[in-house]
Amino acid sequence: MKKLPTEQAIGQTLCHDMTRLSREGVRSVGFKRGHVLTEADVAELLDMGKTNVYIWEPEANEVHEEDAATELSSVLFGQGIKASGVSEGKIQLEAVHDGMFRVNSAALRQINEVPDYTVACRRKNIFVKRGETLAGFRIVPLVTKRENVDAAVSIAKANAPIFEVLPFQPLKTGVIITGSEVYNGRIPDKFEPIIRAKADAYGAKIIGVEKSDDDTEMILSLIDKFKSDGAELILLTGGMSVDPDDLTPGAIRRSGAEVICQGIAMQPGNMFTLGYLENTALVGVSAASMKSPVTSVDVFLPYIFAGVKITKSDIAERGENGFCLRCEVCHFPTCFYGA
Repeated sequence: MKKLPTEQAIGQTLCHDMTRLSREGVRSVGFKRGHVLTEADVAELLDMGKTNVYIWEPEANEVHEEDAATELSSVLFGQGIKASGVSEGKIQLEAVHDGMFRVNSAALRQINEVPDYTVACRRKNIFVKRGETLAGFRIVPLVTKRENVDAAVSIAKANAPIFEVLPFQPLKTGVIITGSEVYNGRIPDKFEPIIRAKADAYGAKIIGVEKSDDDTEMILSLIDKFKSDGAELILLTGGMSVDPDDLTPGAIRRSGAEVICQGIAMQPGNMFTLGYLENTALVGVSAASMKSPVTSVDVFLPYIFAGVKITKSDIAERGENGFCLRCEVCHFPTCFYGA
């Protein structure tokens, strides 16, 4: 593009929208990109404070901001996302359905290392709702070199998708509540409504809720029962700490499950336990869920219901930002454990 004094730009084509600000402070587009300036436009532009304008130079091997955003948009995202129209050089991405927002972090970093491109998004691996805005991107200047656009598009294609929203599956879910005091009716159980509320948020199909004494064999028999009934997720509460009579983690191990973690670097929710028994996830829910609205289990339920297998690396990286500030009003996942 080329900068010209406004009086010398008659007959030239504007290469970007020009914003008008009213006396009331309201912004609107005074002249659209592609407008061919006339003599009558000069006075209005000067009234807008535009003593100079930028006109298009097609031979300069440059790409306009709107085209640069549009070209990247065509390869940037996968399932569960739609793009807005381009406005002032910016495009935003929106969730088409509820699900888990996934981000290819390494590729996103590479794209943001390309000159002029800026792609910003929300935190990855969280529950997002249909219609929520997930990301926005643009180039900073009005134009960028063709080579920059080609580089950004190439990275996105090679690592596609950079962004996607995985839909949640209505998993068949069994619940085992452990504790002799609850099993024998000495105290009322308060865990079931908490677990049901968490599972219902993902559309889970609760196929049963069973209580167990502090007895490893009884817990194992209930795990076997739910597994035989087709459970894809079994949530276990109670007996999760390190006391000798807390047997739930041991039962998960004895079930033959591949144990991903027993304990996690997150507070609240240190005692989170996770294992996979073939295609069934066994989740030991920390007692912290009785008092705290958000604990470690809430961070990992999106993975499970989206069908993403949790790895030891996923567990280990949660130490950073894994310390909740316990705010009086919880805004999770907007505020992610104090982040």
